[in-house]
This record gives sequence, C-alpha cells and structure tokens, in this order.
Amino acid sequence: MINFEEAVKIISRNTLRLPATPHALADSLGYVLAESIKAKGPVPRFDSSAVDGYAVRIEDIRNASRKNPKPLPVCGKVMAGDKVIPILKKGHAIKIFTGAPIPINTNAVLMQEDTEETNGGILFSGTAERNDNIRKHGEEFSKGDMLIRRGTLITPPIIGLLASLGYQKIAVYGKPRVGLVVTGNELQSPGVKLQTGMVYDSNSIALTAAMNSLGIDPVMVRRTNDNKRSIKSALGEAMKLSDVVISAGGVSVGEHDFVKEIFTELGVKKIFWKVAIKPGKPNYFGTYGRKLVFGLPGNPVAAMVSFHQLVMPALGKMMGVENMKSPLFKAKLSTGIKKKTARLEFVRGILSRNRNGEITVTPAEGQDSHMLGGLAIANCLIHFPQESDSVEKGSLVTVEFLRWKLEHPARFWRDKISR
Repeated sequence: MINFEEAVKIISRNTLRLPATPHALADSLGYVLAESIKAKGPVPRFDSSAVDGYAVRIEDIRNASRKNPKPLPVCGKVMAGDKVIPILKKGHAIKIFTGAPIPINTNAVLMQEDTEETNGGILFSGTAERNDNIRKHGEEFSKGDMLIRRGTLITPPIIGLLASLGYQKIAVYGKPRVGLVVTGNELQSPGVKLQTGMVYDSNSIALTAAMNSLGIDPVMVRRTNDNKRSIKSALGEAMKLSDVVISAGGVSVGEHDFVKEIFTELGVKKIFWKVAIKPGKPNYFGTYGRKLVFGLPGNPVAAMVSFHQLVMPALGKMMGVENMKSPLFKAKLSTGIKKKTARLEFVRGILSRNRNGEITVTPAEGQDSHMLGGLAIANCLIHFPQESDSVEKGSLVTVEFLRWKLEHPARFWRDKISR
C-alpha cells in the first residue's frame, strides 16, 4: 500500500499530454490552448468613438456649460463601418456613433447626453478633456504582444478575444477517449422497480457526469454483473476503444472481485494497488502502452472521491493542464473529528464564514463510503492526517475545494495585467 502523495506522483509520471491539433475557434470551448497567442495587429486597429455623440475640437467648446451652452454647426456624420474618414473643420462638429472612426482633427467626443439639437447646429452644454471617449489605436494591444499563453483553458471570453483578432483556427490539445465499466450483481438502472437485494446504479451516471464536467464524453459506458467472462469482455472492449479505462467495483479482495486479475490477463502492467486513503483504499492503477487504467472502488463515495483525487488530474494533464489539483488552505474546524484507520482520510466538509469573519469547515453528515448525501452537499475535502486519530474543535485543518470542472487560470501576458 502506498501513500496518497506517492500515488499522485506515479500517475502523473505515467500520464502523457495528448497531441496538439488545429481546431475551429467556434468549436474550441473547453479545450486547452496548445500554442501561445500573439496579437496579429494593434487593438484597436484605429481611433474610434466609445459613445454616440459628436466629434469636436476641445478648443471649440471651451467654457461651455448648461448655463452657457456653446453652439456649433454640424458638418457631417460618421458611422461604424464607414471606410472614408471625414475631416473636422475648425468651429464645427461631426455626429458620430459608437465604433465609428474618429474624424481627422478631432481630439474629443462629447456624449450625446451633453448636447441639444437646434436648427442648423448643436448646443454643447459641457466641456471635454483631450481624448475623452476616444478608443485610441493600439491602446489595448500592440502588434506582437503576447496575449494568452499555451496551456490556458479556452473560455467564451477567450473565444471572443481571438475572434476579434481574426483567428479562425487555433491549435488545441486533444481530449482523451475514456471507457467506463461498472460492475455489480446488485445494480439496476434508475427508474425501474427495485428487486429485493438490489440498489440503483449511481456510479455509471455520476462518473459519466464527472467526465462531462471536464468536457469529455465517454466513448463507452458499460455495466456488467460480477461474472468474470462478462467483465473481461467489457474491459477488453474498453481498452480497444479508449486512451483511459476506468472501472468501478470488483477491485477489492472479495470472492467475486475479478478486475485486477482480468487486467493482468489483458496485458495491463500493474503500477500500484491500494492507497492509504479513506475512502478509496483499494484503488488500482496500471498502464497498457500509453493507455492509463484505473480500477476504482465500487462504493459510490469512494468511486467519486477517487475520481476527483486520482483520475481527474490525469485527464486534465492529458488535455494540456499541468496542475489540476485544488490549492490547499487552512480553515477552523467547527466540531471535533475522530478516526480509527491509519490512513489519510478525506472528510467531506462544508466551508463557511463565522461571525468573526474566519473561514470555518464543518464535516458533512454521512461520512461512510456508501453515503452520497454527505458528498452531495459538500464543497470541500478536509485532509484528516494519516498519523492522527483525532482533531479537536477549533483546530486549523488542511482543506481543498471540491472542483468538478476543468479549471485553470488564464496565462496572460504579465506586463499587461496592471492596466
């Protein structure tokens, strides 16, 4: 049996990032950039108006106010998309719309709300500073500026940014093909009438949902009874179709726990079996060439926590995210906790803030490995140290958020952040 940190390192060492391929920008949501993106040209590409109003020279409306409005004749109009840029004459104004190119000789745009139309002209009831309401050429980016670095998760705003720069295709890392096999004689599909001794299968649906949250659609989801031939057939098919094979159930030491034996028969190289964690002790990990093979426990909470802690970081790395682990931080324990096993225990918890503004964490009710209710309401995992058997109320404990989505901070240009 190995400790949790060693298990994480071993899995990471055996996990390879998938190759980069060109992908249509419009369909790239949820992928990870495989190339750093630079500005193809200055942004904005030209001086433009930030508002609807009037292009003016500030010297022509100096000292204008509501009590002493200044009239100017209007000598033209310019709209967004106009290709011909007009010239602003001294002592005149040009009507302008948001996004329109700034007329030559203009040094400010006055908002329409600060003007009043009259016969043959406009009354200006306010003054302006130089470049007011003008989006300056290149003020956001210059040509060649580093915008987003390789390894960034693509979000809707990033797609919008790249589209505004003229990108139609980008290089992204692939998403792994995953096959899921869930075992158990006692499992029935939700929605049917339960027979005596049977339970509803939550693992197939919950683990599929966990993969969907990462943007992965499993290529195969199969449930089978505890029959060696059936399990071997399902796992064999999964190994042919997938980059990652995940099983849930049949991986412990019971008379009908055939999964480890079947993996060996299928040619999987066992890397480890059993991790000193609770829930999730009988976790199995192996490789088949470049393929990853995970054998998760069958108890629903153990399966989900194991997926979160061991499988999800590997899937993220394959997709181009180097570090999927949630950062650890400290919180004050609201009630004492005890345990009997000499394993690192992931206690499902609920983070909140007390009246003093301190971050506190409360263990959720229902901590057994079959009790999904506690995991369903939890927003974090408390790391109950392997060497401890109790932690007193009020102690500072190590906590990590439960995050089921592919999350990674955008890696932007450093010198622009402060703007």
